[in-house]
Amino acid sequence: MQTPSDSSNISRCDSKALLSDARYLTIHGMMQRISSLSFCGSRIGLFISAYLLCGAVASEELLIAVAYNFSGPMAELAKRFEAQTGHNIQVAYGSSGRLFAQIRSGAPFQVFLSADQDKPARLAELGLADSASRFTYASGELVLWSADSSREVRDSNALLSSDVHRIALANPRFAPYGTAAAEALDELGLSAQLSGKIVQGENIAQTFQFVESRNAQLGLVARSQVLNLTETRAGAFWVVPDHLYRPIRQDAVLLNRAIGCQACSEFLRFLREDAQRALISASGYRVD
Repeated sequence: MQTPSDSSNISRCDSKALLSDARYLTIHGMMQRISSLSFCGSRIGLFISAYLLCGAVASEELLIAVAYNFSGPMAELAKRFEAQTGHNIQVAYGSSGRLFAQIRSGAPFQVFLSADQDKPARLAELGLADSASRFTYASGELVLWSADSSREVRDSNALLSSDVHRIALANPRFAPYGTAAAEALDELGLSAQLSGKIVQGENIAQTFQFVESRNAQLGLVARSQVLNLTETRAGAFWVVPDHLYRPIRQDAVLLNRAIGCQACSEFLRFLREDAQRALISASGYRVD
């Protein structure tokens, strides 16, 4: 297995969003503060309490952990949600496995949008997420992609071309799309034959970068990543038949530290709206 020299050139937005500011205020916390105040009249006190509470909801900031593959549609969804509600969203991107580990270590995320179902389910089992809130917000598709538009990528035979020296896929330990890629190669009976050409990205974003930079001639990436490109950068790709890998169902879940956060629940409801589902579908995902 090869390890490209530029493997450390990964977007740092996940670390910045996680470490820059862990402050956030829940509705429960505001209620506790309100209840500790004393006012000179019950009606005035009730009015001021309600006013403060409404202000807290209107200005609430959400910290959401999002799998890298969903970065394209998430950027637009965040803009829409902020415009509709007045809430602010801070997003931390990373591989699902890394985000899962950070949540277990106490990272102050409130909502988790994973690239699989397993990690949100495990967080619920560990008592770190609300199992009742979990739902599938998108189902991903795998493509074999080349940044070279002149390359023929019509089927799996493209993997066997003599001028293909590196094939990128995400690390299956951390990235569900990497798991799907490994399963597809197994089903095609090509895993052993291609093992010397495989290079692994830590996440699907880095995997995509390997191909886009031409450090790998081909890569197994998310269809949504390719659809997000301009026509001049789209290259050539083949949609891997979905019977070659287990479905990539991506689940969202409310984390336990955010139970009682009205804005967080509002965001999860927002994801289920028809307009947002249409955006997710147009971005290269299936919505069930």
